[in-house]
Amino acid sequence: MSDIAERERTLASRLRLAVVRLNRRLRAQSSGSKITLSQLSALSCLYKGGAMTPGELAAREGVQPPSMTRVIAALEEAGLVARRAHPTDGRQAIVEPTEAGRARVEEEVSARERWLDQQLAGLDDEERAVLYRAAEIIDRLASR
Repeated sequence: MSDIAERERTLASRLRLAVVRLNRRLRAQSSGSKITLSQLSALSCLYKGGAMTPGELAAREGVQPPSMTRVIAALEEAGLVARRAHPTDGRQAIVEPTEAGRARVEEEVSARERWLDQQLAGLDDEERAVLYRAAEIIDRLASR
C-alpha cells in the first residue's frame, strides 16, 4: 500500500474514532432527565421536523414502526409528545412535541453545548479556526 493510501486509511480511521468519541462525550452531557437516547432522538426529530405520523417518524429515525410505537408511548406518558387525529386519514395519528417536549430538547441541547463551549474555551484561536473549518467539511461529508 502506498504512503498516500495508508495516510488516507489512517485519516478515515482517526476521524471515525474521533467523531464516535466526541458523540459519546456529548451524549453523556445530559440535563439529568430520565429520557433514553432513542426517546430523545425521536423527540428531537419531531422538534426539528415538526408534526408527523408515527410511520414517518420511524422512517426518519431508521427504526421499525413497532419500536417507534413504544418510544412514542413512553414520550406520551411522560407528557413530552401528544397525538392528534390525522386530518385526512382516520387510520393515522399525528405526533408532535408538547411545550414540555420542546423545553426538554432545548435543555438537552443546552447541556451538551455548555460542555462543548467549555472544551472549546481551552483552545487557542488557531485551533478553534481549524475546528470551524473541519466542522464545515464534516457537515458537507455527512450531507452526501
